[in-house]
Amino acid sequence: MSTLTEPTTTAAPSRARPTTRLTAYAISRDQVLYGGLLVLTAVAYVWGLSKNGYANEYYAAAVQAGSTSWKAWFFGAFDSSSFITVDKTPASLWVMGLSGRIFGFGVWSMLVPQALMGVASVGFVYVSVRRWFSAGAGLLAGAVLALSPVAVLMFRFNNPDALLVLLLVAGAWAVTRAIDSEKYAWRWMALAGVFVGFGFLTKMLQAFLVLPAFGLAYLIAGKPALGKRLVHSLVALGALIVSAGWWIAIVELVPASARPYIGGSSTNSILELTLGYNGLGRLTGNETGSVGGGTGNPGWGGATGVQRLFGGEFASQIAWLLPAALLATVVLVVAAGKAPRTDRTRAFAVLWGGWLVVTGLVFSYMQGIIHSYYMVALAPAVGALVGAAATVLWRRRTEWLARAALAGGALLTAGWSFSLLNAVPTWMPWLRWAVLIVGVLAAGLVLVLPELKLDRAAVRRTGVFAATLLALTALAGPAAYSAQTISTAHAGALPSAGPAGVAGRGGLMGGGGRMGAAPAQPRGTAQGGTPGRVQRGGGMGGFLGGGGISGVSSELVSLLQQGAKGYTWAAAAVTANGAAPVQIAAGVPVMALGGFNGTDPAPSLAEFQQLVAQGKVHYFIGGTGGFGGRGGTSNEISTWVAANYQPQTIGNTTIYDLTN
Repeated sequence: MSTLTEPTTTAAPSRARPTTRLTAYAISRDQVLYGGLLVLTAVAYVWGLSKNGYANEYYAAAVQAGSTSWKAWFFGAFDSSSFITVDKTPASLWVMGLSGRIFGFGVWSMLVPQALMGVASVGFVYVSVRRWFSAGAGLLAGAVLALSPVAVLMFRFNNPDALLVLLLVAGAWAVTRAIDSEKYAWRWMALAGVFVGFGFLTKMLQAFLVLPAFGLAYLIAGKPALGKRLVHSLVALGALIVSAGWWIAIVELVPASARPYIGGSSTNSILELTLGYNGLGRLTGNETGSVGGGTGNPGWGGATGVQRLFGGEFASQIAWLLPAALLATVVLVVAAGKAPRTDRTRAFAVLWGGWLVVTGLVFSYMQGIIHSYYMVALAPAVGALVGAAATVLWRRRTEWLARAALAGGALLTAGWSFSLLNAVPTWMPWLRWAVLIVGVLAAGLVLVLPELKLDRAAVRRTGVFAATLLALTALAGPAAYSAQTISTAHAGALPSAGPAGVAGRGGLMGGGGRMGAAPAQPRGTAQGGTPGRVQRGGGMGGFLGGGGISGVSSELVSLLQQGAKGYTWAAAAVTANGAAPVQIAAGVPVMALGGFNGTDPAPSLAEFQQLVAQGKVHYFIGGTGGFGGRGGTSNEISTWVAANYQPQTIGNTTIYDLTN
């Protein structure tokens, strides 16, 4: 018996060919939309950025100083010779100063990092909301933040608030990750503590307003056992203390003679500044060295109370979706119902709703200085809550209660937007009616949509149309204000978003108008731009002592640049607001007598006389005024200079040569 087998063939050996490993990257629609959101945000925040010039020249001067002196950079000194610091911790100056060192100090190198912080903040809000809800919820949340008028304003400006918001949003994202994790929860909580700690190094105690929400959310919804959750919270607290305290410890330990005077303090102490002027003093109104304040003082921010955020200029900056965000917090809590302790929806309401409520109440009742641009700290929470709650209600739109809540939110937002737009009735008068009509249509369509007898395709198209109307109701008003903000130049200490004429703007103490003239470009700097029109909002420019860089004559710039050689300070001027434009224009260190507003006791008359005798100060610039005489020593110095030296006029400025 024979066995038949299928013949086999042996392949001839061949040369080995190199193989190419191909990896396919599939890009989903959600990723495209997310990328589009970030790109559009970046374009909006960078578009025409140079029209803002040096924005707040007080901080711009410190950025300039930090871009040339590491000592000034580390301490946050106002001038490169490190006489006095700005009245904040310096983290935001570190970022802009490093950019200035790399690219050369100028408008773009200073403001682009701020804009990128805004893009990153939108990104963190998106990923935080998407993680627990959906990509659509993340997109809506990110869009609400990106289009908040005060966010558009501050992410195109050089105040510390841009970095503060980024760090706090990153902290909320880290807490979200901690709640999701069990094995590595402590690491995520420690990271959240680090983010908040550096938030403290950005704007001191304001960063701590989110701590109740962060801690409570993790303690309620974290996966580990209660004992471990408590330990993890202590780990986060330790990380916060280390990340916030290392710089404070260095400043306190370095001898006063080896560092700048701590601006905003009366005892040259960073601890005093932290707990006083920039701390508890903001709550009580007892702010040593401030430019205002006092118990219930309506001059800065109006009367205290919940109504503060819903009236005047505060409302136009942030309140467009504030009622909807408060309603959203309630919706999320109700939606969670009797779900398990670790329910994400409830945790989200605690995290972001706690952020909104605690920060909002502090802003509402603080009796010290408060400005409308502080409201940017509320924008991430408003966006997150609106995005999440809208998604929850939309998914349940077949239920009558969810439909009623969604329709009610649309009507509430439309009516409130109408009221805010009506505050400036001559500006785009058609818009308020359009928003109101769209809101009514959206609410009506949401209510009847499940009752319509339509085929599946028609239901889908109608649903998309209803969702579009809802988005337009929510975003049309703030988007219009944001577009106006982008198209207008902003400069000075008290910037404000939106069109001129908003209730509460324009008076001397009206909570913040635009101030100063359109900022001119520097002479002899690496970058520049064409400044745009500055929309005026009152007399705050002169009130704070700064006339803007455009008021610095070329003759004065030449004199100071030539006279800086061999001197520690080319000149001295009363108040940092008076010194800043001169320092920026000339690119030489100018001593700011009395700090920000001239009330800091630095230097004393004897100390200044000694510096003059040692040949460290060349000129004294007159006419920068400010608040000299309100407890500072700058008036004494001004009087002494006027009595002992001859004035001369250079360009449009009176100066005194202290060497004659």
